[in-house]
Amino acid sequence: MQSVSITNITRRGRVPRFTYTVIKERVLPGWEISLVFVDPAQARALNKRMRGKTYVPNVLSYALDKRSGEIVICLTEAKKQAASYFMDERTFILYLFIHGILHIKGWAHGARMEACERNLLAKFLPNRQAGAEKSVRAYLTNETTHSNRHRHRDVPSKNGRHRGSHR
Repeated sequence: MQSVSITNITRRGRVPRFTYTVIKERVLPGWEISLVFVDPAQARALNKRMRGKTYVPNVLSYALDKRSGEIVICLTEAKKQAASYFMDERTFILYLFIHGILHIKGWAHGARMEACERNLLAKFLPNRQAGAEKSVRAYLTNETTHSNRHRHRDVPSKNGRHRGSHR
């Protein structure tokens, strides 16, 4: 079994420990995955270089070759966004890892991906902690899905402004 290599290049001390390798083997058996935790400046620079986007992403993921890939998680952004997904920070980081693995597998945003994310999150959430279980239950029943929340993030409206822009 190939393990998940974890690197923390943030100024934060600890990153959440989960069974990343077990999850990776469930979704991408035999793959080598590198999981890197970065700060907002590094995440923004990677997003600009790799995708031409200028915002700070919560997660980036990509295949490096036929059997290896990398997932980059911005801890600061994950902490900011966790509540909007009805999750605590630790649970949201696990969700982002699962989300990244599914993208490396080739899945696009949609109902199928979200159902798989929910199932894997519920299965691999450690110890079924009361708060974490409550957050997963809220995520499972939340009607606002990831794909709906951010569907128009980079799409300009008819007047040329980004939707939601108040300028």
